[in-house]
Amino acid sequence: MTDDEATAETERNRGAPSRLGRVLLGVGLAAQASEDFRDMEDTIEYAESAGVPAPDLAAPFASGMMVAAGVGIALWRLPRVATGAAVAFLTVVTATMHDFWNADEDDKSGERLAFFGNLAMLGGALVFLREAFR
Repeated sequence: MTDDEATAETERNRGAPSRLGRVLLGVGLAAQASEDFRDMEDTIEYAESAGVPAPDLAAPFASGMMVAAGVGIALWRLPRVATGAAVAFLTVVTATMHDFWNADEDDKSGERLAFFGNLAMLGGALVFLREAFR
């Protein structure tokens, strides 16, 4: 690698947070959202049961947004848009779709697990959002 190439690489990565962390969070978000597409009928039904308006439009849109956000975070492309989308999605979905405190006793454990999993991803997305604005 020439000095010019090394300088260009350094400039490209300046302000970019941990590559491994970005890839893990991004791939995790994209993979989780892509699972929704495998059974969109159930995803729409679940959104409808949570009172999401226009679930037949909102669910595929939100899933697509998260796939794009995950890829954007993993590749660190349009990082402000990608991390902002992930933060917005996770903030809304975590509190509304996984409200374990309102869940039936049979569903409470699964919703609690989903809530805290999303909370952890939200924490990671917030760290990367901060880095995207540096």
